[in-house]
Amino acid sequence: MGYPLVAKAIAPDYSLGAHVAALGLAFYTANAFPGHYRGGAFVGEHGSWNRAQMSGYKVVYVPFADGKPSGLPEDFLTGFRPDPKSDLAYGRPVGVAVDHTGALLVADDIGNIVWRVAPKR
Repeated sequence: MGYPLVAKAIAPDYSLGAHVAALGLAFYTANAFPGHYRGGAFVGEHGSWNRAQMSGYKVVYVPFADGKPSGLPEDFLTGFRPDPKSDLAYGRPVGVAVDHTGALLVADDIGNIVWRVAPKR
């Protein structure tokens, strides 16, 4: 007796880890940020709330090449949790988008705000 559907399952191309609650994703095709970011994906990690070791609460960047993830996630926007040993959170990224100037917009459902991240001119 086996599990026939398991054999048909498609393995994911990429995993960000358990409980990060990746709720928002935007591919970056603009030119405002350095070239390193073009073609990759910004991912809003809403975060866990019911774990001993909380995870997420940040926006990461995942590089892509030839239409597939090509490297480890890189922290892009952090600081929503000032103390890893505390339950305190200043924000929880829930959605990400790129505006017409190439800046990254991040919806935060704790702060009830949209953050705009743009390079220094």
